[in-house]
Amino acid sequence: MPANGQPAPAPAALPQPDWGAAQRCFDCGDRSVELRLRLQHPPLALFDGLLTPAECAQLIEAARPRLKRSLTVQTRSGGSEINPDRTSSGMFFGRGETELVRRLEARIARLLRWPIEYGEGLQVLHYPEGGEYKPHYDYFDPGEPGTPALTRRGGQRLATVLIYLNQVPRGGATTFPDLGLEVLPQCGQALYFAYERPHPSTRTLHGSVPVWEGEKWIATKWLREHTFV
Repeated sequence: MPANGQPAPAPAALPQPDWGAAQRCFDCGDRSVELRLRLQHPPLALFDGLLTPAECAQLIEAARPRLKRSLTVQTRSGGSEINPDRTSSGMFFGRGETELVRRLEARIARLLRWPIEYGEGLQVLHYPEGGEYKPHYDYFDPGEPGTPALTRRGGQRLATVLIYLNQVPRGGATTFPDLGLEVLPQCGQALYFAYERPHPSTRTLHGSVPVWEGEKWIATKWLREHTFV
């Protein structure tokens, strides 16, 4: 309940900015971000300045000691597994775990008009030279037997926010094969895309191409239908 005693507004059908304002800069509370790229189908946008370079470095250093080999969702059982298609290491912050995580979650919630509690914990990923993640979907396949266990914690995933935490000298782009689109990592930028239903027709197949030089750091936030527990 907001401080004014009025009920909180119901979330929009999908997590997304207020496109009706036709604006270039969007208010995220303690800072604003600038729109660099937008697609309507699927809903996809690239924003500049969600994090400062100093905040990116701080997030990397907080995550570094807790990195472990990345797992992927095991939709047959509802658990997780090591997948050779994903050669990165990662970790999760609990929702609101640190002051910086709280600031970032508040910015995302304001930008996309989606409650903080509808978000999974923030994941930080590190891709070494040669690291990649082959194309995949972020939603849970409703045809898999493990999906009910996965959606029990907060419903289906509806949107993804990828935040680039460093510059990659060569490679490491986020690729969308069905769109013919590649996004190059730029420190502090955030890539948002949403999927209104768990189906390939959303054209949200995406992956991380191999890092050819240097390393790649990103933070990922997945947004759910309702409160994630």
